[in-house]
Amino acid sequence: MAMTEENVPKVSNEQVETFESGNEMAAMAAAQINYHIMGYFPITPSTEVAQYLDMMASKGMHDIKLIAADGEHGSAGICFGAATTGSRVFNATSANGFLYMIEQLPVQSGLRFPMVLNLVTRAVSGPLDIRGDHSDLYYGLNTGWVILTARTPQAVYDMNIMALKIAEHSEVRLPVIVAYDGFFTSHQKRKVNMFKERETVQSFVGEAPTGYPVSIDKDNPVTIGAHMDGNDLTNNHFQQSEALYKAYDVYKDVAKEYEQISGRNYDILDTYGMEDAEVALFLLNSAAETAKDVVDKLRKKGVKAGVVSPNIIRPFPADDIREVFKSVNTVLIGERADSYGGNGANLTHELKSALQEDLDNNTKVVSRVFGMGGKDFYSDDAEAFFQMAIDATEDASSVKNFDYYGQTPGNKDLALQPVIEPMTGDNFNSGLIKVTEDEETNKLKVRIPPLRQLTSEPKRFASGHGACPGCGIFPGLELFFKGIEGDAVILFHTGCGYVVTSAYPHSSHKQTMIHNLFQSGPATLSGTVEAFFEKKERGEIDIDDDFTFVMITGDGGMDIGMGSAIGTALRNHKMIILEYDNEGYMNTGSQMSYSTPIGHMTSTTGVGKKQQGKAFHHKDTAQIMASTNIPYVFTGTEAYPQDLIKKAAKAQWYAQNEGLVYGKILITCPLNWKSNDRDGENIMKAAVESCFFPLYEIERGETNITYDPEAKKKRVELSEWLGYMGKTKHILKEENKGLYDDFSDEVERRWKKLKVKHETPFI
Repeated sequence: MAMTEENVPKVSNEQVETFESGNEMAAMAAAQINYHIMGYFPITPSTEVAQYLDMMASKGMHDIKLIAADGEHGSAGICFGAATTGSRVFNATSANGFLYMIEQLPVQSGLRFPMVLNLVTRAVSGPLDIRGDHSDLYYGLNTGWVILTARTPQAVYDMNIMALKIAEHSEVRLPVIVAYDGFFTSHQKRKVNMFKERETVQSFVGEAPTGYPVSIDKDNPVTIGAHMDGNDLTNNHFQQSEALYKAYDVYKDVAKEYEQISGRNYDILDTYGMEDAEVALFLLNSAAETAKDVVDKLRKKGVKAGVVSPNIIRPFPADDIREVFKSVNTVLIGERADSYGGNGANLTHELKSALQEDLDNNTKVVSRVFGMGGKDFYSDDAEAFFQMAIDATEDASSVKNFDYYGQTPGNKDLALQPVIEPMTGDNFNSGLIKVTEDEETNKLKVRIPPLRQLTSEPKRFASGHGACPGCGIFPGLELFFKGIEGDAVILFHTGCGYVVTSAYPHSSHKQTMIHNLFQSGPATLSGTVEAFFEKKERGEIDIDDDFTFVMITGDGGMDIGMGSAIGTALRNHKMIILEYDNEGYMNTGSQMSYSTPIGHMTSTTGVGKKQQGKAFHHKDTAQIMASTNIPYVFTGTEAYPQDLIKKAAKAQWYAQNEGLVYGKILITCPLNWKSNDRDGENIMKAAVESCFFPLYEIERGETNITYDPEAKKKRVELSEWLGYMGKTKHILKEENKGLYDDFSDEVERRWKKLKVKHETPFI
């Protein structure tokens, strides 16, 4: 019904002052709005948004259903599907995660389903850099989403509240991005004000609008996303374009309404010292705040300087830009991204285009790419920018129209010299491991020497990596590689194993290492393998066939990378996929992965009065990969070294002779498991002897348990394993007996099923 002054609910606009980061304020706004759904996948530096919301959920502070996706593409699909029901939907991402979901974004905007996405801006790989610039944001300019930019944690909170109201407005009906700088704004704490009562926020955004087609109206079934011909698609995109331009006026109206309840103003352009400015900087987000201090300094010297920073860049505020720069001699636009080969990044050309349409405007535009990969922007840098603008005003030919700022030339005299000698196959050929094929059993026989003899074999990874104390990755990998003879090309997914061994300009790798992203590692190495054999067949290279190709994944890489892994397995390339399983996304801060067991505490499956860790059972990746009919699958752990080395030798034989191998090794992560560094071996043994992590192999389709704790009368209760780790001790409390029993029953079910497969070769 229509709202009149008499029946408008009375809400308090009281605010509390606190000290929070941008990510905390994005989560707070979402919690106060109380969205229906958040589909998410962790990626630095946006990960904290989901973590804070999970923490709030454990305290009963909101009712948002948090859905952990298998990757950002999946999270975008979750959000789109939820939006089709008329639900309010929220997400947060960064960098390559944004690019991974990007094909979903025009679907959501083209079909006019509102939602809010926080883009915590970060450098796009490669090479990998996890700090903040705007190279991800610029990919979003053509997605059809409204884009707001937030310079401070306060603006992050306020714009998240305004964004939903803009998205759902009848004249807009488009999804909205709130973009803020990774680490500069996302993690740095600032003084902020927020509404004390969530009802204030909910009253402002209002009830979710109805009367639009939704997917769950049984009385009015609809087809969502029917394909179109060129005529209809042109009409569709015209309507979408018109809606995006209308978002300009809607933004202004919503900003005015918000100012009335908050006292904070967000004009289309944030301007500082622009009343009579003769030289100015145009900067997005946090850099503008740094430049404002320099404006004060220059004005004391008589320089009429100013700063302009837009609060909205889609739609691009061309009219406001023409007005604010009407009397400015020179504007320098600094961009934390480049449009390679375009003689200026995206907003440079949009700024120039806007000014060109004003025939009376003679403002010169100078463009600089700066702050790539999170390179800091200090007041000295802002002064340098202003000086360029002043110089260009005095002599236009003295300053390049477009250039990079902050790049440094190389110096051959300072080139780092290798600390370790590269190693080849001769170094790694011990001659002590023998693998033969048994024609009667159709299995491989492996003979390995006493472990003491293998200690003379050099390590594949040099010392000096940055792994945490007690980390099980490198002991586990090194033990596996004791069973691999000769040369290897090793691909690492993004993850702890990669990050701590290859920080430019240093590397801990003694042989060739390739890096690619989680979602495409298996496909990448399969391309390397096939190119190797093709070049050999053509006689273009002369390398022995005993080259071994190994892809190492971990930290949840077999979630987001599962599709690529299965496709690679079905093609049966001659390579090994080795997963180190630390039961979480440890490289981004111990978030839940699908390999995290039920009840385990992570930073996105907290423990509190409303929840007790992860809500569902872990994925059995070894069995999934075995279903692709690859020749060899195995599990292992460093606590049983001979077992793992034998399996490594088998893996190499199969990878060189028949096709793809998948292996899973359980490794410890004391930091995030909250366990003692010294307990690593005991934890691994307890995991095996409790039958949580059974040791077995599937060789040419036949299952063989390689260590049976029951047969050896060494089986222990699941509680013995759980008791070693701080992340699981809550499961052992009496009030969580039901959770413990569920976990224990599932371990028993999987163990019995495995034993049946062991006893019955054709299952």
